[in-house]
Amino acid sequence: MTQEPARVLLVDDSAFVRRATERMLGPLPGVTVVGGARDGVEALALVRALRPDLVIMDVEMPGMDGMAALESIMRECPTPVLLLSSHTQAGAEITLRALEAGAVDFMDKGTGTGMDIHALAPLLREKVGAALRARTAPRAAPPPSPRASRTAGAGAPAARPGRYEVVAIGSSTGGPRALAELVPALPAGFAAAVVIAQHMPHGFTETLAERLDRRSPLHVAEARDGDALVPGTVLIAPGGRQMGVRREADGTLSIRLWDDPLSLHKPCVDTLFHSVAQAVGSAAVGVVLTGMGNDGAEGLARIRAGGGRCLVESARTAVIDGMPAAARGSAERDVDLEQMAGVLASIVGAE
Repeated sequence: MTQEPARVLLVDDSAFVRRATERMLGPLPGVTVVGGARDGVEALALVRALRPDLVIMDVEMPGMDGMAALESIMRECPTPVLLLSSHTQAGAEITLRALEAGAVDFMDKGTGTGMDIHALAPLLREKVGAALRARTAPRAAPPPSPRASRTAGAGAPAARPGRYEVVAIGSSTGGPRALAELVPALPAGFAAAVVIAQHMPHGFTETLAERLDRRSPLHVAEARDGDALVPGTVLIAPGGRQMGVRREADGTLSIRLWDDPLSLHKPCVDTLFHSVAQAVGSAAVGVVLTGMGNDGAEGLARIRAGGGRCLVESARTAVIDGMPAAARGSAERDVDLEQMAGVLASIVGAE
């Protein structure tokens, strides 16, 4: 029996962008474009009428913008949504809001009026394939935690360091939403440093860190080269660069950043996990969250071999179970996302 093609709705106020996106999807087998909309109002009407399998939507449009349309779609008829974003501060902020509200993934379509079809087409087709496999279920981000509850911050190590020094987290597709639930739920006084590699381009990780910092009892920041790792601090790898952890001569831990033009993933979860395993050995905890592919599987195995603790997000809650599934053989247990912070707190402890 022949499988019906996946039906895609394109939403952008630019007819050029809609045509360019349709041309980029042309070579993708099993996918057909069933309609186009100029704004959020048209998009919502067409989603109701056509019930597409995927919506590819610009986040910044006149009238009802992508954010408002996304919220309506998720409320009325949850559908995987792939965002087209711009590499600007405003674009990054609304993109992160939309990912937390239920969008599966996003793609930076570049600044200016043109779209480089040859450069963007392979990435778009890859993201469309992943989005069509994604689990779409509305999940609310946790409410902001009061800043007054913070007891440890950058440059303020906890008084009694725990058995575990570093919790290393890796995520990709669906990761911003998962991190928005996990990080704010980590308790004040968390007795380990947290380092995160989230597949995301340059310009978006700083905004991700700022949003998490505003609602978390822990201090969250985009990592800088040479930053010290201290308990109760969360450092996110900058998009477009690799990040590792190193042990200094005085026994302290610090961040190392470097450029890596040849790697597929920048930041790479395996790269971060390898460095953590080498720097802290059995005092490491590795966590693989939602994502496509197998980045993190080899690194989690390295942490496990060094005596560290290893967890993966369960298939029940992962937007895409690719990365957790690939790493599951090295994990001691699967953990539902809503339980992950509690499990980590029980392992690491809190001051």
